[in-house]
Amino acid sequence: MDEIDRAILRELQTDGRIAYADLGPKVGLSASAARQRLQRLLDSKVVQVVGVTDPMAMGGQAMALLGIAVDGDPRVVADQLAERTEVIYAVLTSGGFDLFVEVVTPGPRDLLDFVNDVVRPIEGVRQVQSFPYFGIHTHRFLWDVG
Repeated sequence: MDEIDRAILRELQTDGRIAYADLGPKVGLSASAARQRLQRLLDSKVVQVVGVTDPMAMGGQAMALLGIAVDGDPRVVADQLAERTEVIYAVLTSGGFDLFVEVVTPGPRDLLDFVNDVVRPIEGVRQVQSFPYFGIHTHRFLWDVG
C-alpha cells in the first residue's frame, strides 16, 4: 500500500459511499483511477467494504465492554459468549483481563442481568468488570491507515 491507497482508505472511513467522481479528486486521481485503485485493494483482499449496523439504532439501549478474567482457557468462555445475540464481538487479550466482550442489551437492567445471569455463571469466569458506554450513536470504527 502506498500513500494514495491510504488516502483512499481514509476517505472511505469518513464516507463509505463516496462517489468515485468525488473520491478521485480528494486523493489526487481521476474517478476511473480511484475506482481501479480501490478495485485492486478489494481484489487483493487488503480491504473489505461491508455494512456496519448501529446496535443502538436497532433497539439496543445499553452497551458495554466487559473485561473478563478467566481461570483456564479463555477461548472456551469466548466461544460460549460469542453464541449469544447480545454479544457484538469477543477478543482474547493479555494483561489484566483475558477477554474483552462488547455487548448490547435493550436496557440497563438487561445488561445487569446478562452479566449476573449469563457471564458470571460460566465455568472458569473469575472476574467481570463492566465498562458501559454513554451516549447514543457514539460508535465510529476508524483505524489509522497511515
